[in-house]
Amino acid sequence: MDRLGYTAMTAASRTMTSLAVRANNLANVNTPGFRADLEQAEAVNVAGYGYDSRHLARVDDNGVSLTPGQLMATGRDLDFAIQGPGLIAVEGADGERYTRHGSVQVDADLRLTIGGRPVVGENGPLVLPEYDSLNIGNDGTVSVIPRGDYLMAEVGRIKLVDVPANELTKQQDGLLTTKNGQPAEASEGVRLVSGYLEASNVQAIDQLVATMSLNRLFETQVKMMKAAEDLSDSGNRLIRG
Repeated sequence: MDRLGYTAMTAASRTMTSLAVRANNLANVNTPGFRADLEQAEAVNVAGYGYDSRHLARVDDNGVSLTPGQLMATGRDLDFAIQGPGLIAVEGADGERYTRHGSVQVDADLRLTIGGRPVVGENGPLVLPEYDSLNIGNDGTVSVIPRGDYLMAEVGRIKLVDVPANELTKQQDGLLTTKNGQPAEASEGVRLVSGYLEASNVQAIDQLVATMSLNRLFETQVKMMKAAEDLSDSGNRLIRG
C-alpha cells in the first residue's frame, strides 16, 4: 500500500510545483518583456535497499520560453523592442544578466539603465558625457551631441546577445543568465526597434486552462493518498484479526 501512497504523494508534489509555475506566469501576463517559465522534471530512482520500485519526480531548473511577444507602441524614443531573437545585456549583482524589456533610462550619473540596472556596452556599463541630444540606433549604437557641440559622436554600443533558450536560466529577479555563468558573446544580428516595448509572451488562456486541469489532477492525487491510507488501515485490521 505504501507504493500507492508514495506514488500519489510524489505526483501531488509535482503538481503543486506546476501550479506555482503557472501562477507566476499569470501574475506577469502584463509585465513587458516577461518570458514565460516552462516546467522541467525527470524521474529518478530513490536510493536505498528495498526502494528499487520507488521513483521521485525531481524538478530541474525551469526552462524559459523565448517566443516573441506582441509589440506595444509607446512613442517614447528610449523604449526599444527586439525584432526577432535576441536579448539586451544589463549588469547584475554578480555578473551579466539578460532581458527583453527595453525601457531605457538615463540616471543621475548619466548611465544608461533598464530597471535601475546599468546597460552593458562592449567595454562595460555605458556612461554618457554631458549631452544635448541622445540617439540609439537599431544595432544598439549609442550616439550623442555633446553639450555645446553640434556634431553627433558615437560613445558606445549596447551589448546585444542571441543565446538559445536551453542555455539560459531565470533568476529570482526575473532576469536571465547563462547556465554556465559566463558572459554571452555579442551578436551582430540582433536588431532593435525604437518607440515600442515587447509585451509578455504568456498566453493567459493557455495558462488558465492548464491551471484548472492541474487543480483537478491534484484533487485526484489527494483521493489516491486517502485510498492508500484506507487500504493500509484495512490490512492492519485483517492482521490484528
